[in-house]
Amino acid sequence: MGGAKMIRYDLIAPVGEILRRNARLYPEKMAFEDRIRSVSYPRLDAETEALASHLVARGLRQGQAVAIFLPNSVNWVVACLSVVRAGGICVPVSIESTEAELAYRITDAGCAVLVALPDKRTMADAVLSRLDRPVLVIEADPVSGFLGMERPQSSGFEDDRDVDRPAYIVYTSGTTGQPKGVLLSTRSMLWVTAACWAPIAGMNENDVVLNTLPLYHSYALNIAVLSIIALGASEYIMEKFSTTQATELLRSGRFTFMPGVPTVFHYFLSACQTSGEKLLSSVRLCVSAGAILPGTLNNDFEEFFGVALLDGYGITETSTMVIMNWPGRWRVSGSCGLPLPGVTVRLVDPKTGLDVPVGSEGELICKGPNLMQGYHNKPQETQKAVVDGWYRTGDLAKSDANGFLTITGRLKELIIRGGQNIAPAEVEETILLDHTVVDCAVIGMPHMMLGEVPVACVVLKDAEAFDQAALLTHCKERLSAYKVPDRIYIVDEIPRTGSGKILRVKLRESLPAA
Repeated sequence: MGGAKMIRYDLIAPVGEILRRNARLYPEKMAFEDRIRSVSYPRLDAETEALASHLVARGLRQGQAVAIFLPNSVNWVVACLSVVRAGGICVPVSIESTEAELAYRITDAGCAVLVALPDKRTMADAVLSRLDRPVLVIEADPVSGFLGMERPQSSGFEDDRDVDRPAYIVYTSGTTGQPKGVLLSTRSMLWVTAACWAPIAGMNENDVVLNTLPLYHSYALNIAVLSIIALGASEYIMEKFSTTQATELLRSGRFTFMPGVPTVFHYFLSACQTSGEKLLSSVRLCVSAGAILPGTLNNDFEEFFGVALLDGYGITETSTMVIMNWPGRWRVSGSCGLPLPGVTVRLVDPKTGLDVPVGSEGELICKGPNLMQGYHNKPQETQKAVVDGWYRTGDLAKSDANGFLTITGRLKELIIRGGQNIAPAEVEETILLDHTVVDCAVIGMPHMMLGEVPVACVVLKDAEAFDQAALLTHCKERLSAYKVPDRIYIVDEIPRTGSGKILRVKLRESLPAA
């Protein structure tokens, strides 16, 4: 089912070369569209070349970083691709960042340029005024984008052709500390396209993608920007996911492919079950990554819509995907699938570094062409994370006899109750079997006698009809006694990163003291 022959090496090329090729092959095809504007492939080629040339003319040098501080949009894509064509390093920044978060990324990455909308200029100026060096600000017009920036007569611009240099600094979620800038190349990113999205998910030039993902994350940068151009597909970019807007867009019947995180598919399924609408008649495939997809959600989604929802496992440090399910019936419920062709995966004892037996839990470590070049300006952190070429993910997993891998949690998220290890993900999946619960998160809380105990935070369909005793009984019937939540809190929402990971520290801080 795999091997090196499956890998589409022809898809790995410089960004400028890809865009010029697509302009020739698809002179009428829409490349990217948002609620305000769209660009054809010829327009995308011309606009990115013009902006790249403009950046070079304004002093951007090879290897300098450019912060992209824009909402999900065509403008975001144009800015990102232009920076890479100009030989710069693209630094995606969440549009929801605070002033302190923006300042950290600009300072840490040493950005020479900031691309932003006019309505963010006040925040940008406040941040830049505290720096001891100048930073060029380029404003994107929400409607016309960068159309006014025509190519200068003599900018000295030449398309960058080095696919192996650092081209992106993508910051980690910061769920376990200060975010780290991950250095990724165009080759490592497009290698995932060549080894995963094209051969496994079957993405191709005929696909019309509905993107629900925030573009500043590596998952979206990979599947919703670089893979789109590499394959010559088309995409509609949602500025921010909302079930209502996604429903309206899917009613058009134009979309064939939808990537997302588990929460997107959870809320979408819940809304459609309530309305009775099965809106995915034109969609041939959905894919999920970014966080653990409960097997029950996967099964319920596919049964209701009749569309495959393929789960995978990816991390920023590996240019996204490491493990992926293949279409077809050979899948294991709750598993994220098999390692990508060309990627090597091991499960090891975190203390000894020795491989664990089949069926036993171990830390997932991996190596492959998609591995990062390191953490920006953090050599010691890089040395801790990559040992003898193996990236230590910090994630726990189990493998069955056929090699299907299931992520069980994170080393740092383990709850240790009286010496017994509890994986939050196992308890969360059990709670989500109860159809009164829309979303949940399990965290460890201090306990005088036991060290810590699990508590559950739940989002409910109907809080007034909620029966806490019934939910606890439900857990006791399915979990060992030490795994049953000590308390249940009703919350309005589960705080998550843009890639769907639970912000357990933030959730813990919001709860009342025991």
